[in-house]
Amino acid sequence: MKIAQEPISLETPIGEEEDSHLGDFVEDRSAVSPIDAVIAASLKTQAEGVLRTLTPREAEVLRRRFGIGDGTEHTLEEVGKAFNVTRERIRQIESKALRKLRHPTRAKLLKPYLDMIG
Repeated sequence: MKIAQEPISLETPIGEEEDSHLGDFVEDRSAVSPIDAVIAASLKTQAEGVLRTLTPREAEVLRRRFGIGDGTEHTLEEVGKAFNVTRERIRQIESKALRKLRHPTRAKLLKPYLDMIG
């Protein structure tokens, strides 16, 4: 059985007073919910605060390796070139910085966010 339907504009007025449009009731699945936006902003603030407890070099290595800030993750090789050191040295700096972040005094600041995601 074939059913032919005419397309309907999202601007089609609906309701008794026709003060709403069909498009008003279509879910935008790409929109970020207000609570998710608040959580993301709070996490960013906390993460920056925790990164400030590291040396500037350690913080910058983690930012580049994990794409914090610009969203682009860089390889050990790329970060090493930026700092004019070997990728092994960057791995050591990264490892030390992550070890510092695992310390309970720093980790407790990010724990609520980790609990939310899994």
